[in-house]
Amino acid sequence: MALVTGASRGIGQGCALKLAELGADVVVNYRSHGDEAEAVAQQIRAKGRECIAVGADIGVRAEVEEMVAAAISRFGRIDLLINNAALTIRKYFVDLTVEELERVLAVSMWGAIHTTHVVAPHMIARGEGGRVVIMGSVHATVPFGGSLPYNVSKGALNLFSLTLAREFAPHRITVNVVEPGWIDTHGERDLTAPERIQELGKELPLGRVGTVDDIANAVAYLCSDEASYVTGALLRVDGGFVLPRKMLG
Repeated sequence: MALVTGASRGIGQGCALKLAELGADVVVNYRSHGDEAEAVAQQIRAKGRECIAVGADIGVRAEVEEMVAAAISRFGRIDLLINNAALTIRKYFVDLTVEELERVLAVSMWGAIHTTHVVAPHMIARGEGGRVVIMGSVHATVPFGGSLPYNVSKGALNLFSLTLAREFAPHRITVNVVEPGWIDTHGERDLTAPERIQELGKELPLGRVGTVDDIANAVAYLCSDEASYVTGALLRVDGGFVLPRKMLG
């Protein structure tokens, strides 16, 4: 069974649907898009898998505990944890309020920490291994201005994941990070016009902006038997985003 946070739309939705196609029952977590989350759940049920949508703000520990309890109560186990939910506020550091700083860190960093901290004891106690995938970002190593708390969150989660990979290895629980580059999602379209996203995508080395499926496929691989010997990996899926835009000469 897979628990996917932030799965009502975008990358999380893509991951939930992909894992269902591969045979997983799914818990679809959402915070503020309940109707969309239920629509995703219905699509998963149409694929012959079981699914429930559970509302929870992953930046709030008590709500995370309730979400995980609901998942285990319904399915009896959590085999795959996809920490996808995140939040960004694009302002320069000096323009951010304390509340905005804390909110981004609460969701984008602490959300993954809380969820993993609650799920991991269950995985360990069952003794059957498991998979934890953290949704990182190229922002972890490319310090874009106007995105400081998000950048910090993703940088911190890389080291968090590497440390957990070492600690969880004896329990056959793998921990890996997927680092998307520029992906065409609802959230990105809230910040940038769709036409502009496509234009800028052509400037990337592979000549296009990424899709939700590009990321979902990477997550599916890390959750598969084929990736049973992969842990502590930072899998960048960015179309060459971090590479130089132009060749020399």
